[in-house]
Amino acid sequence: MKRREFIRMAGLGAAGATAAVASPAIAQSMPEIKWRLTSSFPKSLDTIYGATDLFAKAVAEATDNKFQIQVFAAGEIVPALQALDAASNGTVEMAQTAGYYYVGKDPTFAIGTSMPFGLNSRMQTAWLQSGGGGELFNEFLKNYNLIAFAAGNTGCQMGGWFRKEIKEVADLNGLKMRIGGIAGNVLAKIGVVPQQVGAGDIYASLEKGTVDAAEFVGPYDDEKLGFQKVAKYYYYPGFWDGGPTIHHMVNIAKWEQLPPAYKSLIKTASSMANEAMQARYDAYNPPAIKRLVASGTQLRAFSPAILDASLKAANDLYSEIAAKNANFKKLYDHMVAFRADQYAWWQVAEFSYDNYMIRSRPRG
Repeated sequence: MKRREFIRMAGLGAAGATAAVASPAIAQSMPEIKWRLTSSFPKSLDTIYGATDLFAKAVAEATDNKFQIQVFAAGEIVPALQALDAASNGTVEMAQTAGYYYVGKDPTFAIGTSMPFGLNSRMQTAWLQSGGGGELFNEFLKNYNLIAFAAGNTGCQMGGWFRKEIKEVADLNGLKMRIGGIAGNVLAKIGVVPQQVGAGDIYASLEKGTVDAAEFVGPYDDEKLGFQKVAKYYYYPGFWDGGPTIHHMVNIAKWEQLPPAYKSLIKTASSMANEAMQARYDAYNPPAIKRLVASGTQLRAFSPAILDASLKAANDLYSEIAAKNANFKKLYDHMVAFRADQYAWWQVAEFSYDNYMIRSRPRG
């Protein structure tokens, strides 16, 4: 009996030893990791900031809280426009930001997000995810110790709020407008005086007349900030923001330390955030524009002459930049070729269908 009991206990011991060996391997594949993510956006933007909140929660839930990413709003760790730098230098592990905020470092950053007369939101997503654009953008970002994943899109934005009507190109001459980055450089070529104004100061600047016009995002976000109270005319389209992509930018050294499962999860959850942000804007903007118009906002389209002058200015600027910036030229030429094919196809199906449905709306 003692011998049989010994054998039985030895068998259990061997099984326990096997479990003891296996357990660390499992633990190693799901280690406890805590990261910090700094956003370029305030918590009040449930559309943009909220998408990264969803991302962080998804990562935590999928790992039973073993991989936690704490999200910080703009200003809590670093100012909004220093988010990329914080991820690049390792102050935080990752950032939620827009590449075109950093054109002062290199205009190439804009192409990963949006540029005047670039791609619409679906085309931008297609270019980044399946058209080779994402690989080119990440190749460029290696210079800044970063790797990026598309994590949101606002869709085409509005052209901004104006205190007076703008009917022709001459009306833009000397007009002070809150607009930055490469879009500001384009509009400067046709007479606009670009102004750098933080989101929290736009309302006061419009109210006091410090600026004559200001662009932000679109009806849902703009209504929250109350711009309709201090500027009457709301112009469209925001041709400089046809489909701006918000990215999660991750410090490469930190990225390489992650187990494969966590890397895959960041990619998957970022893609979910990308879809969620676009869906929210598409759902929230229509009722918001109705409310704005009902409250007295005057919708106005930029004239063809203004769009034509802006397109020429944009193409001239891009030629100037490409002539002296090899990184910009590489991504820009690739994007332009992709855009040409996209609009050839868009004209056949997407635009034809949408155009018909828009014209048929009163009969629907």
